[in-house]
Amino acid sequence: MAIRVALIGTGNCGSLALRQLIEDPRFALTGVWVSSQEKVGRDAGELARLDVTTGVAAVDDMAAIIDAKPDCAVYCAMGDVRPKEALADVRGLLEAGINVVGSSPGFLAYPWGVIPDRAIERVESAARQGNTSLFITGVDPGFVTDLLPLALASTCQSVSQVRTMEIADYATYDGATVMFDVMGFGNEIGDLPFLYQPGMLSAAWGVGVRQLAAGLGVEVDEIRDSVEQEPAPEDFDVAVGTIKKGTVAAVRFLIEGLVDGAPAIVVEHITRLRGDLRPDWAQPAQEGGSYRVEITGEPSYVMDICPTSNNGDHNYAAILAAAGRIVNAIPDVVAAEPGIRSTLDLPFGTGRGTYRAP
Repeated sequence: MAIRVALIGTGNCGSLALRQLIEDPRFALTGVWVSSQEKVGRDAGELARLDVTTGVAAVDDMAAIIDAKPDCAVYCAMGDVRPKEALADVRGLLEAGINVVGSSPGFLAYPWGVIPDRAIERVESAARQGNTSLFITGVDPGFVTDLLPLALASTCQSVSQVRTMEIADYATYDGATVMFDVMGFGNEIGDLPFLYQPGMLSAAWGVGVRQLAAGLGVEVDEIRDSVEQEPAPEDFDVAVGTIKKGTVAAVRFLIEGLVDGAPAIVVEHITRLRGDLRPDWAQPAQEGGSYRVEITGEPSYVMDICPTSNNGDHNYAAILAAAGRIVNAIPDVVAAEPGIRSTLDLPFGTGRGTYRAP
């Protein structure tokens, strides 16, 4: 029997998750929640950019989503700039007996040591009440910062450092909120958005650092972070608008988990809006962008992950990978014990159910 699933949020990740929910026979779509009045009433197939009519019309009423009694909700609504609201949404779904997988709020991917214990307990309590489980994931933080490095580490006799990297050109990324409000592109140099305020990077990527530490069986003493900004040499256009000369056009930030004073776990992001900016920073393994996992140990590894797609560029392919990781986790999350689940708790995903004849 197909798993009944609702989709919440039809942005970049949500619309791609919706496409799989419609086309994958493992799932039956019960509802779609949207935040935009312009999308209310539109068919799910249209929102997923598919040439199909599903008979499921988008609503902006969370109660209607809950009343349809899905087994699971895929939560892809924006959480970066509305963390309290996203947290409340998730608790409400769990209490109502609806399992949750999704891309936000990101701090629930591995919240222990990242957010206050009382906030974690409220989510756990909601899950116990509804007999439900929750799994938040993505690419980075996500499978690049947990599943893949831990798989490599499992073959090592010793490990002294794990470093994960995103190296990407975001010029084609069309999420204005993320680009301007979260990452601060187009800002004056030194004008730091909330993501780069003291401790915010450590909180946002602390989930990845602490989950890796738990997988390796080590205790992180401290998480520290740093950020560098690079100005645009001239005015130029990107998908979300014009980047003015002298404003932020490239960013490099670092989150380090210290074990006995040494940076044992490092998450590094290098984000450019033009490929010629800061050539001294790490370069991607494919044009546009890639991810990298480096293990220093015996043996040591360097693994480059180069997502591609027939339907879009590297940015599209990365978001598609996040959506796939989320949707493919649904059966395991529905079957899991109640509570907040992480990659460390769920069975190893094999892509079961995804094969399609060429």
